[in-house]
Amino acid sequence: MAGATRAPKRYAADLAQQRDALHEAIEMHPIGIVHSPYKERFAAPRQPSGDAVAEIHLLPEHTMRLALQDLDRFSHIWVIYWMHLNQGWNPTVIPPREPRVRRGVLATRAPHRPNRLGLSAVRLLGIEDTVLRIGCLDMLDGTPVLDIKPYIPYSDAIPDASNGWLDDSDHGQVPADACDRYRLT
Repeated sequence: MAGATRAPKRYAADLAQQRDALHEAIEMHPIGIVHSPYKERFAAPRQPSGDAVAEIHLLPEHTMRLALQDLDRFSHIWVIYWMHLNQGWNPTVIPPREPRVRRGVLATRAPHRPNRLGLSAVRLLGIEDTVLRIGCLDMLDGTPVLDIKPYIPYSDAIPDASNGWLDDSDHGQVPADACDRYRLT
């Protein structure tokens, strides 16, 4: 088809359609469920930490054996999940440590968010069939898993990233008992 021309892309029209789509509901379906030693919200750590071990059982209807191919070569994974026990949200929250200053929820890791999405980097201890054993977690028992991605140190760790308002105190420092996921050497 020599000499054929393509119609120009209509970026402005595409943008208008995207804006309209923002008001539509987004449908997601869990791909698995967490079986965790943490049964109550107050018992779970505020950030992934500790020696607890849990399992993510992937649902069989998603042909997960194929989807898991090569994941076992990574030491850590990102788990995107639905915080199923949270109800409602607040635009501002008081983070748990001093100083007790109200902050915008999007500038914190508070669980009461506009959408109940959670994101945790956890240690991948092993995979057997469609069950992932994980450590260094903060997810509750029964948590629906929406997606899993590999943790990739060269792109997921940003050494010169700022700690925002956490730099105003010692909150920007990694606690001594934090998971080894912070030690990337």
